[in-house]
Amino acid sequence: MEITNIDPLKYDLLFERFLNPERISLPDFDIDFCMERRDEVIDYVSKKYGKDRVSQIITFGTMSAKAVVRDVGRVLNYPYTYVDSVAKLIPNELGITLNKALQDKDFKKSYRNSDDVKDIVDMSVILEGLPRNPSTHAGGVVISPTDIIDYTPLYKVSVDNPTITQLDKDDVESMGLIKFDFLGLRTLTVLDKTIKKYK
Repeated sequence: MEITNIDPLKYDLLFERFLNPERISLPDFDIDFCMERRDEVIDYVSKKYGKDRVSQIITFGTMSAKAVVRDVGRVLNYPYTYVDSVAKLIPNELGITLNKALQDKDFKKSYRNSDDVKDIVDMSVILEGLPRNPSTHAGGVVISPTDIIDYTPLYKVSVDNPTITQLDKDDVESMGLIKFDFLGLRTLTVLDKTIKKYK
């Protein structure tokens, strides 16, 4: 692909990292930039390949345990303070699900002793993990061989933000497009500022 002239075999690098028969998906390209200049990179790519062929990728926030309990409680017209107290019974554990939270003795006791809590939680379990809101993927960009609209519908987040794909990174790849990760890194930004300061 002529991306780099480094021979992984010559430098005893893991060749499997570059060509792995167990990886069935298309390759993706991770390219890191100073976070303050990431938009310039996307603008450059859009000008080079055509703005109709380049798009950032959508991602979806999903309903986590506490968020879905709060949403369901609000829709069922329970008072905010009550719903908040139910949500606060869910243990503060990264990635916790409601089914796992029901193993916690206090949450389980509240679930068993209150029909209201049971109603909220039972409906919440059904909705947990479903997409809640769209946003722009932190680094994902696709470049299409023809107009991007030939491969995916587009979504306008807001007037001030760029148009993005309506397909997420996995669906974009399934359409045959290669995903690039143009990542704006804070470390590169600090290095850039340091170099400029001491030049």
